[in-house]
Amino acid sequence: QANSVPPTGAPRQSPPPPARHRRRSARSASAVMSGIMAYNGGAVVAMAGENCVAIASDTRHGVRQLMTIGCQRQKTFKLTDQTFVGLAGLATDVQTFSQLLDFRIKLFSLKEERTMQPQMAANMISSMLYEKRFGPWFTEPIVAGLDKEGTPFLCAFDYIGAMSKAQDFVVSGTSSEQLYGVCESFWRPGMDKDELFETIAQCLLSAADRDCLAGWGGLVHIITPDEIITRSLKGRMD
Repeated sequence: QANSVPPTGAPRQSPPPPARHRRRSARSASAVMSGIMAYNGGAVVAMAGENCVAIASDTRHGVRQLMTIGCQRQKTFKLTDQTFVGLAGLATDVQTFSQLLDFRIKLFSLKEERTMQPQMAANMISSMLYEKRFGPWFTEPIVAGLDKEGTPFLCAFDYIGAMSKAQDFVVSGTSSEQLYGVCESFWRPGMDKDELFETIAQCLLSAADRDCLAGWGGLVHIITPDEIITRSLKGRMD
């Protein structure tokens, strides 16, 4: 008999999966680096201290993991004297969105004759992202700043404008998972501006070293009620 039934208790062997199923796992593994949000790579992190806040980003400008074009790409932008925004995502959308933000901030200052506070800037960014939800900006911003009382304000967004506030730190970019790990280990409340710089710098460099789409140096801005301190970091270039 051609199709004999196996004896009772014998293990039943399943047929091998089709070739398309065997290729699916390889495609899903490569999809992590081939998505539009990860096309240029990047790591952005903001962290709160005692009456101060810091925002930092890497400086790599690359095309996936295949090519590094330069190491001077700007990913953090000054909105006001007390507010910065970090933009991770597609490089072209980052440039366009940062220019639109600068226009909106200046227009607000001319109309209202006052400076936009960090919470207001965050609400404006959320509205701008949600407005384009059907054809979104491929960027995930984070906002860091000090309000009128000198209290740190941190928040992060997805690319359609959903806001997530935090009291300790926020992250964005292809290095998000690595940044979460090191920031949860190193951050502590009550840091002054020098301790905050050392902490955020070490977190950024440690995370970027484990992500082939980010790195090649970094830039850190420390925002205090009296000044903005900007320092550059030297990272691995391999």
